[in-house]
Amino acid sequence: MYGKSPSRAGLLLLGVQLTAALWPIAAVEIYTSQALEAVNGTDVRLKCTFSSFVPVGDALTVTWNFRPRDGGPEQFVFYYHVDPFKPMSGRFKDRVVWDGNPERYDVSIILWKLQFDDNGTYTCQVKNPPDVDGLIGEIRLSVVHTVRFSEIYFLALAIGSACALMVIIVIVVVLVQHFRKKRWAERAHKVVEIKPKEEERLNQEKKVSIYLEDTD
Repeated sequence: MYGKSPSRAGLLLLGVQLTAALWPIAAVEIYTSQALEAVNGTDVRLKCTFSSFVPVGDALTVTWNFRPRDGGPEQFVFYYHVDPFKPMSGRFKDRVVWDGNPERYDVSIILWKLQFDDNGTYTCQVKNPPDVDGLIGEIRLSVVHTVRFSEIYFLALAIGSACALMVIIVIVVVLVQHFRKKRWAERAHKVVEIKPKEEERLNQEKKVSIYLEDTD
């Protein structure tokens, strides 16, 4: 007597279990700037990129949230699933836009018209099934009156100043050499002009001397 053949549902369940068992264990990795400083009233790009073992598809979801620096409940900022979904109410209404490209593993957003109460931590969570685990990316945003100069700015300023000084020195050296050559050329020209006149004067004196000798 033959046993019953496995049903289609059973085969499907078995296939899912085998896929889960054979699929490499991986998690989505998030990359952010971690700390960011921007001037009040300007726009800022909150950059968030990720890597995933699984190719990006329609199952990808991105969630941005905000934790105020002075405390309080977490607030919704932005959501993406196939299409971007802006907040319909709250502090970020009409102030946040999608600036990502999932095909390039970029899920960044832009925050418009910064305010001082936007200070806090922005979290970026990406799920790309079956990669749904992994750390949540964070960006600590500081809204200031003016951007403070960092060591990189000071280094760039020092290098720029040094380059400008070198250019000025080269220009001065070239000008000095030019004026020296011009002065030498003028002196040589005067010498050339004086020499024929001196010879003519000597010839005249010589003729006068000969004439006087003849008269004697």
